[in-house]
Amino acid sequence: MVLDGKRAIVCGASQGIGRACAEELARLGAQVAVLARDEQALRNVVDELTRASGRAHTFIVADSSNPSQLQKSVAAHIEKVGPVHILVNNTGGPPHGAIVDATPEQFLQAITQHVLCNQLLVQTVLPGMRAQRYGRIVNIISTSVIAPIKGLGVSNTTRGAVANWGRTMAGELAPYGITVNNVLPGYTATTRLQHLFAAKAEKAGVSAAAVEQQTIDSIPMRRLAEPSEIAAVVGFLCSPAASYVAGVNLPVDGGRTAIQ
Repeated sequence: MVLDGKRAIVCGASQGIGRACAEELARLGAQVAVLARDEQALRNVVDELTRASGRAHTFIVADSSNPSQLQKSVAAHIEKVGPVHILVNNTGGPPHGAIVDATPEQFLQAITQHVLCNQLLVQTVLPGMRAQRYGRIVNIISTSVIAPIKGLGVSNTTRGAVANWGRTMAGELAPYGITVNNVLPGYTATTRLQHLFAAKAEKAGVSAAAVEQQTIDSIPMRRLAEPSEIAAVVGFLCSPAASYVAGVNLPVDGGRTAIQ
């Protein structure tokens, strides 16, 4: 569980689970580049990472709605700092809504931001991982890969696509010492989850607190996850200790999918 000398890119790292993953990888010794579209938020994260770890970290400003710009930004980063050993793919999910009401544009946007961007990022970091004979690719997805979540039609569809993309990639990259795994967070205390609670509450005509409590009651551990608990699993999968773990869909959900 030591990542000294390893370089990592963590996507969606300005807040929530992505930020927690960046903090965990930095704690384990990696040099971390945090990626998101909000430059000031990224600067704040880098300052805190550097202060906590005593090592220099950096940021990449990029937007998953612009795949070509994203790829160019990451390629420029690699050219500057050297090969990347760890890639954490993490992008905010599509908005709440029934699948029957989804538009073609919503599906195309979601597939672009998740599947296509993940593909381009892997292709960009892959030469360095192959040369180093060390690579860890972790995709932060959702438990909807196992059981669709009501009211998240486009997200359920897209998350399933990412999961099968990742597992297919795992089989192709394993001979090079590169692992690809999917982490499936359960309900986690993030800003996005609060927005989902609010949207569901408005539609149902109840309070957001009532929706949150109903969700908590569906979890055997009777609480939401903390982002750091998801990050701890990601840290393990990125470490040498997980060298023989490849192509898994790993729920981190307090036992919720186990009882469904």
